[in-house]
Amino acid sequence: MQVFQECVTRDAAGNSFELSMIGQKCIGAYVKNKKNQNQICWIWQKVSSENDRGFQRFLDNVQYKSSGILRYERVFGQGFVSTGGIETTKEFVEKMDLKPGQKVLDVGCGIGGGDSTWLRTSMFMSLVADCTTKHYPENSFDVIYSRDTILHIQDKPALFRTFFKWLKPGGKVLISDYCKSSETPSPEFSEYIKQRGYDLHDVQAYGQMLKEAGFNDVIADDRTDQFMQVLRRELERGEKERKSSSPTSPKSEDYEDIVGGWKAKLERSASGEQKWGLFIANKN
Repeated sequence: MQVFQECVTRDAAGNSFELSMIGQKCIGAYVKNKKNQNQICWIWQKVSSENDRGFQRFLDNVQYKSSGILRYERVFGQGFVSTGGIETTKEFVEKMDLKPGQKVLDVGCGIGGGDSTWLRTSMFMSLVADCTTKHYPENSFDVIYSRDTILHIQDKPALFRTFFKWLKPGGKVLISDYCKSSETPSPEFSEYIKQRGYDLHDVQAYGQMLKEAGFNDVIADDRTDQFMQVLRRELERGEKERKSSSPTSPKSEDYEDIVGGWKAKLERSASGEQKWGLFIANKN
């Protein structure tokens, strides 16, 4: 993970740069001699990042700063920052029906926990770049996979059209994401959405955007019941950690935040305001 943590840097003059991943390929000798397609050469390019780092700074310094990620890991499991951790990841990866050698793009890879789930089967690329400005050739990927990430993207129709171009014919997209009711949200939920910078839609509207982007056989599945079951398990884990920690420990405040945050999500989900959707669609 160290290479990901060092993607952004500054020169002596204070100018900000990042390493943008522009390509990758399997190492031919490993494929030929060891039948191993998972030895990969990555190609990065140093680019200026002053003009488009505002939103990324918010994510890095607020929601996904290092202490926040460690807090999420205590709930989701080591390596995971998305709902259900390894359990839901295994369930959703099975739905992709991956074949050896297929190329998977993980959009919003978090801290990489999900990638190890299919590493032995397929070649994957974690999108360590801005998915709204990144460019790949058409028909590049067999599967595009994203977990609880696209809620941060404002122009989802444009992103879905891009996904459609990047997928090979016969390719599949699988997305889980936060959603909302079709009703007007309460002031409290509206403030939560605004504070987080989320762009939320109801489950059916989300699926419709995928259809309008060109996808076929679109499944838009309201998984809020499953979301609440997972939240209860994670909340129980957080409460146990809180009780076992010293009240004066620096971790104590983290556990208080976890318990409070998860209780609030459960309340919003039980009232029908907050939803969780699973979306699967094909490019025929």
